[in-house]
Amino acid sequence: MATFTRKEIAEGIQRLGLLAVESGINIELVLIGGALMVLRFRARESTRDVDVVILAPGDAQKVRELARRVAEEYGWPEDWLNDGAKGYLIGLSSGPVVLSAPGIEVRRSDTAQLLAMKLSAWRDDVDIADASRLLDEIKGDRDEIWQEVEPYLIPGNELKAQYAYADLWEHQRGKN
Repeated sequence: MATFTRKEIAEGIQRLGLLAVESGINIELVLIGGALMVLRFRARESTRDVDVVILAPGDAQKVRELARRVAEEYGWPEDWLNDGAKGYLIGLSSGPVVLSAPGIEVRRSDTAQLLAMKLSAWRDDVDIADASRLLDEIKGDRDEIWQEVEPYLIPGNELKAQYAYADLWEHQRGKN
């Protein structure tokens, strides 16, 4: 299974942007998941894919086609750029630009939304480590942070996320 480093993620996205310019389009993405943890938060060395939400162009298929060309050029799996995680988003917050290059702009979602996704998933040590890193980024007391996170929780996973948050909070910041 392929993994992508910070450098490879950036190179792949920049190449995608150049292909977009050649095609006469501009691509706008929102980066979520492990690639964001690698690229922006430097929480780990690599990730298995680059999870995104495609904002522009409206025809997401065009972006997928260009991403497949990047995959062919670099010898990567054709699904290295994956927009399947959008099903795990409740709404879409807009955060700061993470990477901008000719033909492409990549933003990230709000930290509270990212934390909600990790708490809702809570599958393994990677999710726990990512959630811990994200919690470090959010200021406020336990209830204030939970109020920021709660609107983004995946329906059906609210209780799981609440228990995960309680465990994470107590481990990281104590009982208060």
